[in-house]
Amino acid sequence: MELRPILSTLRRHKFTAWLLVLEIALTCAIVCNAVFLISQRLHRMDLPSGIAERELVQIQLGHIGKNPDAKAQTETDLAALRQIAGVKQAGLTEELPFSFGGSSNSGLMLEPRQQQPTVTVSQYMGQNILPTLGLRLVAGRDFQPGEYVDLDIALAALKTGDTKGLPQSMIVTRALADRLWPGKAPLGQTAYVGKGIPLRVIGVVESLARPNMLNKGPQYTVVWPIHMTSADGADYVLRTAPQDRAAVLEAAVAKLKQIDPNRVVLVKRTYDQARREFFANDRAMAGILVGVIVALLTVTALGIVGLASFWVGQRRRSIGVRRALGATRGDILRYFQTENFLLATLGIVLGMVLAYGINLFLMLHYELPRLPGIYLPVGALVLWAIGQLAVLGPALRAAAVPPVVATRSV
Repeated sequence: MELRPILSTLRRHKFTAWLLVLEIALTCAIVCNAVFLISQRLHRMDLPSGIAERELVQIQLGHIGKNPDAKAQTETDLAALRQIAGVKQAGLTEELPFSFGGSSNSGLMLEPRQQQPTVTVSQYMGQNILPTLGLRLVAGRDFQPGEYVDLDIALAALKTGDTKGLPQSMIVTRALADRLWPGKAPLGQTAYVGKGIPLRVIGVVESLARPNMLNKGPQYTVVWPIHMTSADGADYVLRTAPQDRAAVLEAAVAKLKQIDPNRVVLVKRTYDQARREFFANDRAMAGILVGVIVALLTVTALGIVGLASFWVGQRRRSIGVRRALGATRGDILRYFQTENFLLATLGIVLGMVLAYGINLFLMLHYELPRLPGIYLPVGALVLWAIGQLAVLGPALRAAAVPPVVATRSV
């Protein structure tokens, strides 16, 4: 098939041809970036937490005023919770991976007099965190009882500068150890927080995700040996078999209310629920973007169908002449498909340039990564396929027009 008659026809219909090209270009640019954003959301939602997600339940209590017996009451609560049937472990932590609220963060330094931290980490504090959350130690050990410091003592020591009242050790994730000491054994290494407070690494866990701030390294977390109470804002976390979570949760709430009926239960849920709530906006955004993609592709396909049908109606005489001169139905079909392929190709090329422009804007203003090149050829193939399918109906109708009917209709 020669391209000269196709190009000659398109030159006579420049305005409508360019409208279709621009529509395809805009669709290509938006669809490529939208698919990339969806993949980013799905990847974010699939991040590993490092904990035994399907075995955990969480209870958050509300407190009014200062409770002088908070430490004793917390120990009483934990002892009672461990006695509940089905409870494997019970602990207290102020944070959980993928949770809302004010994440506790610190800057870690490799030298005590650094002006800027080497990395910003999220910190976990509480009692019995590793066995309760199901964290897997890959090196070192858990904290010993004598290494723990009460939160109020640690806060007072920070004000006075007395390092004896501060924790001396920490447990880090494998990802953080690789970031701070690449190629070295992390056990025994020292990092510094605050005004040069040294902390020695005694253990490394395989994985423990941040509560939030996932864009700053989702696995850059540490565990401090600091005792907390529920009055300090920490939550009770229980580990049990997946099928026992609902029963254990109800029994735990009843037990805590029995110990102190005046306490208010703010949150009671399984960790699965907590994770779903945290990523609810990501799921909603992915769903919206899928709707946008479907709408754009549908509008583009309808635009191709409408324009091809319009051109078929205008070219009935020329189609009849070509048929009378010996053109087969296959020739007419290929003519319209080639014409649409050329317009789609031009639109896709422009769309790729526009897609990178949109991605640069998103990188500059929303800290998104660069659009991988694989999305462009995949988007091109999808648009080519949709274009060829959309033009198929009008092209078949054009190919089915008998030469005599086509010439007499003018």
